[in-house]
Amino acid sequence: LDSREAVLAGRGSYARQCALDGRIRLEMDTISGRVRKQEILPADAPLPPSGDVIVGLARWNELQETPPARQGKLGVLLASDELPDQIRGLESALLVAIEFPKFVDGRGYTSARLLRERFGYKGEVRAVGDVLRDQLFYMHRVGIDSFALKAGKDIEGALAALDDFTVAYQAAADDPRPLFRRIQRGNTPR
Repeated sequence: LDSREAVLAGRGSYARQCALDGRIRLEMDTISGRVRKQEILPADAPLPPSGDVIVGLARWNELQETPPARQGKLGVLLASDELPDQIRGLESALLVAIEFPKFVDGRGYTSARLLRERFGYKGEVRAVGDVLRDQLFYMHRVGIDSFALKAGKDIEGALAALDDFTVAYQAAADDPRPLFRRIQRGNTPR
């Protein structure tokens, strides 16, 4: 499979299962073909008449007041200094893209977990920006299920990151039970 298309064929069993279930998607800046790619529009760019696009939070909220007549769905980009409770009409979003402007900025993790647990968002949550292999396991734990990797990053290696750890002690968006609850009930930890 062509790694440029980011067709999910991870090496590890957990990554492979996620890929087969269609719950995890990796995308690169240069993808074309089988994996869809939504364009993130600059704030001053005109809204195209068709196609799936991602717009910033302020524009998203404006469009919720007067929905445009256009073909295609909209997603919302949540900057690291914006909060999920600021998103109007969350349920109509194709996806919520959470910006990670640099490796040391962890606010996106909180936003993702709030989207899943507090707001019950079931749609796609995508990490964009400075998304690195070392973060994918933790991003997935808080509810991020799509990762826009920078061009040139190893997709197979990124998928393998989902198998870096076999057991997680803490409760998270991917499993709300802490390890002691999973063991106590006789379940084998994953």
